[in-house]
Amino acid sequence: MSLKLMSLNLTSSKLPLWPTRFGWAFLGLVLLTLIGCINYALSLGYGLTFLLSGVWIVTAAQARRAARTLSLSVQAPVEAVAGHEMAFSAQVRQAGAASPVTLRAWAEQNGRRVPLTASLSLGAGDTQTAALKVPDPVRGPLRLSDVRLVAHDAFGLWQAAVPVQVEAEVAVTPAPEADAPAPPTLAASGPGENGRRTAGQEDFAGLRPYVAGDAPRLISWRHAARSGQLVTREFDAPLGQAWDLNWTATQGKVEARLSRLAAWVTAARAAGVPFRLTLPGQALPVGSGDAHAVRALRALALHPPFPEVPEQPASSEFLTLPAWLGGPKTSEPHPTPLPAAPLQFSLLALGVALLPGLLRWPLWTSALVLWLLTYRGLQAEPGRKLRPLPPVLLLALVVVAALGLNATYGTLLGQDGGTALLAALLALKAAETRTVRDARLLTLLGLFVTSTHFFHDQGPLTALHSLLASVLLLAAAARWAGDPAAEAAPGPVLPRPLLGLSARLLLLSLPLAALLFIFFPRPDGPLWQLPINQGAKTGLADQISPGEYSNLAQSDAVAFRADFDGPLPPPDERYWRGPVYEHFTGQGWQQVRGRFAAPSAEPRPGAPVWHYSITLEPNGKPWLLALDVPTTLPQSALLTSAFQAATLRPASLRTRYEWHSQPALLGRIESQDRLNLDLTLPDTPDAANPQARALAASWRTLAPEQRVQAGLDVFRKGDFAYTLNPPKLPADNRIDAFLFGSKRGFCEHYSSAFAFLMRAAGVPARIVGGYQGGEVNPDGGYLIVRQQNAHAWAEVWLAGQGWVRVDPTAAVAPARVQADLGTALTQPRATAPRERTALERATLRLDALQNQWNTWVVSYDGEQQRSLLTRLGISGPGSPVYLLALFGVAALTLLPALAFVRRRARPSDPALLALHDLGARLRLPRGPGETPTAYAERAAGLSPAQAPLLRDIARTFNALRYGPQPSPEHLRQLRSLVKQVRRVERN
Repeated sequence: MSLKLMSLNLTSSKLPLWPTRFGWAFLGLVLLTLIGCINYALSLGYGLTFLLSGVWIVTAAQARRAARTLSLSVQAPVEAVAGHEMAFSAQVRQAGAASPVTLRAWAEQNGRRVPLTASLSLGAGDTQTAALKVPDPVRGPLRLSDVRLVAHDAFGLWQAAVPVQVEAEVAVTPAPEADAPAPPTLAASGPGENGRRTAGQEDFAGLRPYVAGDAPRLISWRHAARSGQLVTREFDAPLGQAWDLNWTATQGKVEARLSRLAAWVTAARAAGVPFRLTLPGQALPVGSGDAHAVRALRALALHPPFPEVPEQPASSEFLTLPAWLGGPKTSEPHPTPLPAAPLQFSLLALGVALLPGLLRWPLWTSALVLWLLTYRGLQAEPGRKLRPLPPVLLLALVVVAALGLNATYGTLLGQDGGTALLAALLALKAAETRTVRDARLLTLLGLFVTSTHFFHDQGPLTALHSLLASVLLLAAAARWAGDPAAEAAPGPVLPRPLLGLSARLLLLSLPLAALLFIFFPRPDGPLWQLPINQGAKTGLADQISPGEYSNLAQSDAVAFRADFDGPLPPPDERYWRGPVYEHFTGQGWQQVRGRFAAPSAEPRPGAPVWHYSITLEPNGKPWLLALDVPTTLPQSALLTSAFQAATLRPASLRTRYEWHSQPALLGRIESQDRLNLDLTLPDTPDAANPQARALAASWRTLAPEQRVQAGLDVFRKGDFAYTLNPPKLPADNRIDAFLFGSKRGFCEHYSSAFAFLMRAAGVPARIVGGYQGGEVNPDGGYLIVRQQNAHAWAEVWLAGQGWVRVDPTAAVAPARVQADLGTALTQPRATAPRERTALERATLRLDALQNQWNTWVVSYDGEQQRSLLTRLGISGPGSPVYLLALFGVAALTLLPALAFVRRRARPSDPALLALHDLGARLRLPRGPGETPTAYAERAAGLSPAQAPLLRDIARTFNALRYGPQPSPEHLRQLRSLVKQVRRVERN
């Protein structure tokens, strides 16, 4: 039997580095979220994606550095028997920072290769022994080949593999036959001292060189101490009876014969009986003892022909479907349960990642998700006897969740229904998690769910939540990156060191993430369209009727924010134009989709030009809000013939637009078809409104301008009231019921009645919807326009003037235009807003911060990026200067992370750190268990010129570590000696 020991220190600078399967899946997740961010312009999604990309890059350096500080020694077993598990012993030492390590090798036997794997979790400066187990070896030579020491990063994303030249071989002997018959004996003569003798245990016969397999009790340690070589004592006895182990004495197939011979050799070895072994083509003379038995067993192990090695079934490590969804069924009836603490921590991290959705989804969905996560966490505890949920129940819950969410949201493709269904499926996956692969998959799905929250909100709190969830999920991945068996021991659910490591790596990735956030190309349009915000609401609609705006006016939700480059326009000019309603049905007003000739638009002489930006909150509508008439339009926007700005892409996310607007004479040249439409009134009895028609008919003798003033005088002098809660009007003749009955209403009541009177008086009129006013934020100098600022006013067409804005609501409550809604309700004639409370002032300060966040983070787009690049003197994305600057600055942002990884690889003990630096200078790390003195001698053999200095270093280290009175002076001396060692370059 052969025994070879291999000790290796890893000094190669060329270390193969590639992602693990989990690392490839992590990269796929990053690319998937990046595509989603590009399509839906999710700025915070860009930030999270680039942050995870930075983690992916930094951990590559971590894995490579961990591989450089590893050392390995491999030892073959003394004996191996066919059919019985055997193992190669591998001792691995990590001189640097803690890291998960995988030892991979191939066991070559009889033309077949069997993969061997062992996982370890090494601490800083730790040494562990792993067993490379061969479960069922067959008879014959078995050699360990292609040994690779694979270092992983803390999260298991990367692997740096070092090929190791190891020659460890063992001869696998046949399995001894059970209940073998007695072997034949061999008679021999020559008793006494003068006769022939044979190996035995009676008399000392001399010394011979040591042979592998000799019993330690036979070694002459005295001679070994003197000469430095191992020798074995031999004994003999008079030649008498010996066993004759002959191939011809056996029958059957080759393996059966060898098995019987192995049984006889084992019995002779145990009884101390001398034996002779005769095989076809080979014969061993009579002998006894351990060495003779080892030679005989090796001859049996290497006797041709060798049996075939059965093939090993292939296994999949990652991303397979569960059995209840059609995946492969496991053949293991009782799989090893996952350790409780890591699994519970993964479920906790998943719950934190789902938290914003749990507060937003239907109550039954949130309850289902929480129940599944809690049940699986309790089931993991060893003391609890909770059965796994049956596959039929899990499949039924999938169907129920899909049907219920489709009924709630009307679709499963939108942002609400889609994310809720994803959360339910994720919780169901957690409920059936049984393997480490499944646990790692939960981390990826948790990170993906975290990115979907940006569809609903991209505020600072959402950003903080995404960072917290990422720290927890990455720490959960780190708990599964090491040896799963090591995690089975009881431990804390919250691993503080892993949380700190996860937070530090995310922090180190921030510079790269910030760089990519600023300079990564931002497209101006989506890649595809999906209904991601079908549930959004706004203060404006495709049609209006009395009472609609009165409900929405009570909402203080922000509709948009307007930031002006110069002074703010006066309150009576803050009319934010939206949809235009021209068709009156008798019950309400609707937009017209007809095609009309383009009207004229002429800037008013001397009118100011407003330069401002609008940050529009999601509303799912195509129209854009602007003052008067915009002189420039954003990309993908258009201006209708009713001077309504609209976009081809509805605002499903917070969007920022740049505007240049100027008061203008609108439609002095207008289509006659449109003017005729804007004179049309329904003739049905339920919409005749005879009293209003009669009143308006009395004005037809007046000039058009006087008819307009007559209509306004109706509201100024008619004892009308402005209120949020107007009485319900009848379905028939609503205009008459309002003008001559209730006289209490909101803006749509007044604009609707006024437009009707004007049409009845022969003046073309229509209603314009939008917002009026805006709250000035003194901390930011911008306007906050809320849903309660939703407003409707009228436009009349006058010859020579075109379309003229008329706001009948201002005739009843001037404070609605000059002040704000609250003031208009309490003091309709006020001309200034009321004094703000302390709470309102604090709210405005917070809103100013929110506006800055929206401006520089959420609304950062391709136009802002191009403007920034222009100011930096860099041409657009894709140019050589841009690419050179991007890669150069990206390399600089990674320097702190690389310095951190390099620092973590160094020992914390000052004396060991000095020895570590010595190994770096010599490019010769210490071996596992190698003393400083032995290391110095080995290094002196490779660098004879520095031998005295190396021996001084070893003596100083021993004095510092083991001396009676070590002092700081010894440490300074040790460091000084190490610095004197010349650096060595090795291939």
